[in-house]
Amino acid sequence: MPNLFGRYRKLASEMRLYLCNHVVKNIPSHSLRIFYYKKVMGFKFGERVSLLMGTRFDCKGNLEIGNHCAINEYCRFDTRGGITIGNSVSISAEVCILTAGHDIYSPNFKGFTKEVVIGDFVFIGTRAMILPGVKISKGAVIAAGAVVSKDVPEYAIVGGVPAKQIGDRSKQLTYTPYYARLLH
Repeated sequence: MPNLFGRYRKLASEMRLYLCNHVVKNIPSHSLRIFYYKKVMGFKFGERVSLLMGTRFDCKGNLEIGNHCAINEYCRFDTRGGITIGNSVSISAEVCILTAGHDIYSPNFKGFTKEVVIGDFVFIGTRAMILPGVKISKGAVIAAGAVVSKDVPEYAIVGGVPAKQIGDRSKQLTYTPYYARLLH
């Protein structure tokens, strides 16, 4: 019996993720998606979090998003290693945040997970990729298409592949992004 119970738990887990990534992500109701993400997926969201359609996740739990954040459409959040997002963060469309990978030098291609932490007032441009274990500090900007493989200091603007610092941002940030559009 224990083996049968384990199989049902695995099936339920896979069904929850399937529904999340193939049905719920396409529901044109922000409120219904957020409800599913909180109650069924176990994600923790602060006040006024907008998460537009099309975002995919890799597992239940391991995602915390602060207050007044906007996540645009078609992002991928690899939640296996954990993702923590601060307050007033804006993440553009098609951003990929990875928290898991493989050791290419390991003879058995050993897997690993490393948490990604994103500070307050961070802006991440379209199609940027954040690699496992990266910390993006307060007020930083990640340019569109950048591949971030190392920690980003406060208020730094980074871009390129691999991302390098290309400027500094104002420290006087007061915005609160949120745009839960109807039918998005």
